[in-house]
Amino acid sequence: MRALWWCLLLTAGAALAHKPSDSYLKLTVSEGRLSGRWDIALRDLDFAIGLDGDGDGAITWGELRARHAEIAGYAASRIKLTLDGQPCALQVGPQQVDSHTDGAYSVLPLALGCVAARGDARLDVEYALFAELDPQHRGLLALTVEGATRTAILGPQAPRQSFELKSANRLAQLADFVRDGVWHIWIGFDHILFLLALLLPGVGHWPLRGQGWRPVTRFRQAFWDVVRVVTAFTLAHSITLSLATLGLVSLPSRWVESSIAASVVLAALNNVWPVFHRGRWMVAFAFGLIHGFGFASVLGDLGLPQGALVLALLGFNVGVECGQLVIVAAFLPLAYTLRHGAFYRIGVLRLGSLLIAAVAAAWLVERVFDLKLMPF
Repeated sequence: MRALWWCLLLTAGAALAHKPSDSYLKLTVSEGRLSGRWDIALRDLDFAIGLDGDGDGAITWGELRARHAEIAGYAASRIKLTLDGQPCALQVGPQQVDSHTDGAYSVLPLALGCVAARGDARLDVEYALFAELDPQHRGLLALTVEGATRTAILGPQAPRQSFELKSANRLAQLADFVRDGVWHIWIGFDHILFLLALLLPGVGHWPLRGQGWRPVTRFRQAFWDVVRVVTAFTLAHSITLSLATLGLVSLPSRWVESSIAASVVLAALNNVWPVFHRGRWMVAFAFGLIHGFGFASVLGDLGLPQGALVLALLGFNVGVECGQLVIVAAFLPLAYTLRHGAFYRIGVLRLGSLLIAAVAAAWLVERVFDLKLMPF
């Protein structure tokens, strides 16, 4: 029965839709001693070193167990931990399997041969997992020091980071979560394209059906239109982000990721063949509910302790909003300046929307049929 459960879990993981490649690294410092756990997606390991021995499209527990030494060696060679300048000897324990929102993960228990003798010891983490295969891969680190948890994002953008091994105060923890939220929106291409699809017509309007798009005459009109759209999107994804992170509502990752791609397609096509001439804020709110579940997958899979969830929700959500505001602040003045010309009306609004729709349609096919068409 146990073997059957493992087989079902591993096979189900292979059938889930693509989401950005993440691993989850949890390091704990208790009484000066370091321990850890590293969750790495089986689909990513299969792509890197090949786990499906018989090529039947399903990774069995037997295939995974037979490759444990290779998996452990591959992972250990791509991370380096240094405590106060002294390398930590890394040992990988017996492999397990766990299920995350997007499928099955190999769970590698980590024993770290180093001790923090001082309360102000510094831990350096060098991270290079899948660096040669996927420039978008991220390692999501949760570092718990004497019960207080802080987070960081590791990857090509920040392959080496340093941490003081002392209990972080609440303000420092909040700042970590804000930074994570900003970074998540900036590398979340589907969220960015959805936001742009909503913003593109913001410097104009459709006076009547059949009359086409017209540029606004005053910046104030464009500003308040964008405020309504962004506020509706923010409120909506804040609601579902909170519900999902607190475990009150759960939706399948495949359904969520596919619906996010579909929302980008529909929002972009509405700019070319408008159905919602007015009230685009309602579209932003409706689809924002789905995007909130996408944001929540990051916090949920980190496995944060219950006491850190409220702080994580607050900081992560503030970070997402700050990331959005930077995009809006860069886009709106430029779009307003260009709004009268054919370049904006045809080249940016129409052709740009069609390009966004095409990219999102490729994502939709990927996520529905478990394919890989796009490099991001």
